[in-house]
Amino acid sequence: MDNTTHLIHQWKATPYEEEVAHQLQKSLKINPIFCQLLAQRGIQSYEQAKDFFRPQLDQLHDPFLMFGMERAVSRILLALARKEKILLFGDYDVDGTTAVALLYTYLEKHHAILTYYIPDRYKEGYGVSFEGIEHAVQQGVTLLITLDCGISSQAPLRMAKREGIDVIVCDHHLPSEELPDAFAILDPKQTHCSYPYKELSGCGVAFKLAQAINQVTNQPPDWCWELLDFLVISIASDIVDMMGENRILAYYGLKRFQQTERVGLKMLIEKSGKPLPFTINDIVFGLAPFLNAAGRLADATQAVRLLLAKDAKTATEIAEILNRRNLMRKEFDQRIAEEAKILWQAEENWHSKKSIVLYQPHWHKGVVGIVAARMVEHFHRPTIILTESNGKAVGSARSIQGFSIHEAIKSCEDLLINFGGHDHAAGLSLHPQNIPYFQDRFEAIVQITLPNTIADPTIYYSAVVPFQAITPTFWHILQQFAPFGPGNRNPVFVSHQIYDTGYSRLLKEQHIRLIVKQDDTPSMMGIAFGMAQYFESIQSRQKHSICYTLESNQWKDKTYLQMQIKDIKIT
Repeated sequence: MDNTTHLIHQWKATPYEEEVAHQLQKSLKINPIFCQLLAQRGIQSYEQAKDFFRPQLDQLHDPFLMFGMERAVSRILLALARKEKILLFGDYDVDGTTAVALLYTYLEKHHAILTYYIPDRYKEGYGVSFEGIEHAVQQGVTLLITLDCGISSQAPLRMAKREGIDVIVCDHHLPSEELPDAFAILDPKQTHCSYPYKELSGCGVAFKLAQAINQVTNQPPDWCWELLDFLVISIASDIVDMMGENRILAYYGLKRFQQTERVGLKMLIEKSGKPLPFTINDIVFGLAPFLNAAGRLADATQAVRLLLAKDAKTATEIAEILNRRNLMRKEFDQRIAEEAKILWQAEENWHSKKSIVLYQPHWHKGVVGIVAARMVEHFHRPTIILTESNGKAVGSARSIQGFSIHEAIKSCEDLLINFGGHDHAAGLSLHPQNIPYFQDRFEAIVQITLPNTIADPTIYYSAVVPFQAITPTFWHILQQFAPFGPGNRNPVFVSHQIYDTGYSRLLKEQHIRLIVKQDDTPSMMGIAFGMAQYFESIQSRQKHSICYTLESNQWKDKTYLQMQIKDIKIT
């Protein structure tokens, strides 16, 4: 997208308790900037800081604290003893497919009569489908385990019960008031579930189930730890909270991922073109689109087949299929995003509206979520992109930071066929004739409930940092804050009175390669994507302020520190 409507961001300091930061500095004796970052993350003591910097697997919660776990494990162990056929029913996104791969990999150590099923996004839609239950009946399945779905699939699960199939729901989405009639439900977001950590991914819930079975059957703990390479892909891709249990799992998952022996994962890493080691961001942008392309354009079963591949030939064949789908997906989402942008700016009074709801029946269902995310990034408004599928309007919603799009959609549920999701992302369907009423109602709700304080695009920065503070020691400690994600974002820093050395360059007429100084400090390098409009002012040696994150970059076998510029203000 171009810069014709470049957003002007406010910069706001992330609040923290100064006294907490002061006490942490006294006990930790590290740069006060890091104590400020810890305080911003709710860390108040030396012990909490130690746990944060040195996450341990023994800090994970007992899986039996999750409501329904004892009942679920007992039923699975009974199925193993009786040699029943078990079917794993997963969602078609990365979280669902990794959850299937994780639990399948674990259970096949115990049980050979095991199969899996991923619904077709276009024919069956989201959640447990009637077609999936019919397939289970035909296959002689007597135990079905849902993964990353099922909490809102009341009617299909009633059908499963009538057919004599017991269902264990493993989900992490917000339940509605009516829970499905299942043999057991594992979802930490159930109101009566006292599990201490509520932000697990769908694959994370599957992992806790595997962990519980492992405990009861007295198997080596490594049977679970070796699954963490699957789990970290899910945690990264589903953009879940990166504090507490998720941070521990992601920390060890990344370690396991770098050393993985799985043929499918090795092929994924090779196709990404990114050398190891991987960060969370590398998974989000390098692997997740590749895996997601399976279900966006066709059958997501291919993603599971790749994750479970046992030989290089199979992995290579599947990876080639997914690569072609991913290239098609890129073409679709770029074209549709441009169409959506033009359509939106053609609407009357679009500047004064606080939400975006667009519908075009020809848009590809598999990329509406990506397009919604692009619109949020470009226009900073909660966005819903709808298309036509089987006579219904179906779509995806994405939100801005601090606004629950799930709650806003819930306020319109009388106009919907169904909906589900999180605060930041959701899916929904409705009859096409209801779209105008939904657009008006949704906009009215957003107008009332979206605070003006977050209606304007805002960059929250962690600290003002002089260049002279950015030493190798500073970088070494900063890396220990990783892995980064929601709740533990890569710290954004601000530096003032910055000026060009004369060596900054414009790249492809869109981006700036910065080489800048502050006072008499050594020069710093940075990359400012899509900020060509500032180049003339920077070249003229005007002083400016920059907002950035720090990252290491590799070029021709050399690794160096660079700034990833978020915004520039000419002073």
